[in-house]
Amino acid sequence: MKQKKEIFAKGICFKKALWVFLIGSIFGVIMETIISYFQYGNFESRRGLIYGPLNPVYGFGAMIFMVFLAKYKNPLKVFIGGMLLGGGFEYLCSLLQEWIFGTTSWDYSGHAFNIGGRTSLLFMFYWGIIALLFVFLIYSFLSKMIEKIPVRIGEVLTILLIIFLLVDCAISITACLRQTERSKGLEASNGIEVFLDKHYPDKRLNEIFENAKRQK
Repeated sequence: MKQKKEIFAKGICFKKALWVFLIGSIFGVIMETIISYFQYGNFESRRGLIYGPLNPVYGFGAMIFMVFLAKYKNPLKVFIGGMLLGGGFEYLCSLLQEWIFGTTSWDYSGHAFNIGGRTSLLFMFYWGIIALLFVFLIYSFLSKMIEKIPVRIGEVLTILLIIFLLVDCAISITACLRQTERSKGLEASNGIEVFLDKHYPDKRLNEIFENAKRQK
């Protein structure tokens, strides 16, 4: 009896979600960099983590669309779902950033029908468009490409990706938390904080997170 061929990250699963997160994060940085160039005439850093061209907002957005919207064939459901899920997630990210780090990376207070300046009807509309593009044009192709990765190679790369993302997130979060302490005039009190002050000073973090504005 012929043995059934094993497929890497088949269907909607954790491994595929991880790779969708990675690709979505990279795409988000590229898209926002291009948009910012046409808006302001210069290239700005749109990264959300210290290492790698990654913006987790778009990475998680792609994951959310994969899990909750990829099963739908009705464009209206996908569009409305994208508006609500994308706008809701954008609001949550802004809220958590301000609460944890005391900074904000976007403010839509000047937009009509905004919600606390954290999201707005216009940007929810954009999320709906992104959801349509993702579900009907991108996801099927992306899913097939991920599933074509040889199983053994995929398993190893997934483990390496998990390690990299965990380390990157841990360093990014602790470095930003330490920057918040420095803004309050708090001196380094242990070896880790001394290390963070040396390797991730304000100048470096401000260049990476150009849009992060500290709340007064």
